Amino acid sequence: MTMIQNFFYESGPITLFVLFWLSLYFILTLWIFIYKFFTIRYSIGKEKKSLDKIIKNEQKLPDYPIFYFDGDAGTNISKEMFHIWKNQALKQGTTGLVVLSIVSSTAPFIGLFGTVVEILDAFGKLGIAGQISFDVIAPIISKALVATAAGILTAIPAYSFFLILKRKVYDLSVYIQMQIDVILSKNIGK
Repeated sequence: MTMIQNFFYESGPITLFVLFWLSLYFILTLWIFIYKFFTIRYSIGKEKKSLDKIIKNEQKLPDYPIFYFDGDAGTNISKEMFHIWKNQALKQGTTGLVVLSIVSSTAPFIGLFGTVVEILDAFGKLGIAGQISFDVIAPIISKALVATAAGILTAIPAYSFFLILKRKVYDLSVYIQMQIDVILSKNIGK
């Protein structure tokens, strides 16, 4: 515990700011992933049930408000209406994924910025002292590299979560497209 306290006491304000920024990134990443994971999973389950009902002829259209006018199922639904529905569902599913992409791409650079500033500050202080040995430089550089490690540690889950959610949105789009294909094929056969 004292090692962590010493680290924060000896670190410069830029390094502390970078670590705070990366902590916010990490919390935001976790919140977006948990929220989107469950909402997309719910949407996939809903579309899967709707597809099953459409295949079994238990319902004619997907359970989505755009297809129901005044409580009755629309009779003349066009391909454009299906396109609008699919785009709305995918827009809802992908909201927040850009943030994960931004976090995963910028976090290592933010960490690297903190490391560079800390090393510049350390060399500036060491240059005043005169002759310097490796025993003096090594702890300073290792302390400075904490910011880079924090940036990478923040970026890895953000990128992983981005890919997981992107795949789930793809699964959602497949279920939506299957519903569209089944409905259109039934209407063409008439």
